[in-house]
Amino acid sequence: MKIQPQKFTINGLNYIIRHALITDAKQLSSLRVQIDGETENLDREKGEAFIDPKGFEQLINSDTETINNLFLVAEVQDKIIGFSRCEGNLLKRLSHKVEFGVCVLKEYWGYGIGKHLLKQSISWADANNLYKINLSVLETNIKAIKLYEKLGFEVEGILKNDKLLSDGKFYHTIIMGRFKK
Repeated sequence: MKIQPQKFTINGLNYIIRHALITDAKQLSSLRVQIDGETENLDREKGEAFIDPKGFEQLINSDTETINNLFLVAEVQDKIIGFSRCEGNLLKRLSHKVEFGVCVLKEYWGYGIGKHLLKQSISWADANNLYKINLSVLETNIKAIKLYEKLGFEVEGILKNDKLLSDGKFYHTIIMGRFKK
């Protein structure tokens, strides 16, 4: 699915949120590896579940053609610095909801990029009569949890001892959902 590009200026940083294009595939492939290496908030370690540019081209094509999918990028001066995806399901019993995921380069945290990617996704979901957005978040990612709650998400469950991080300890994953109002 596609959206109209949106421009933002936060703390002197100008960026655009827009739908992903085939020409973004190469940047997205390397960006994902870099972001995975910057934080333990995501499921993957650097280089795990690698998606090459051809794989991103396929994702972008599929997401553009599928009504229940949305692939957004955040761009600063022609450089992609973050992205998000909403992935729906074609099964009738699950077609009312999408799964949301987001990642932003650490250098660009604090500029509202993740918030704007999520807000665009919420607007898109509401406009397309998608009743529910699901996401999962690591229990230690307090800023993200507060943002999700502020935007209408509520805790639906906890997966106990779900992630093993580099400190050798297990952490919970919080499952959150937002219902269309």
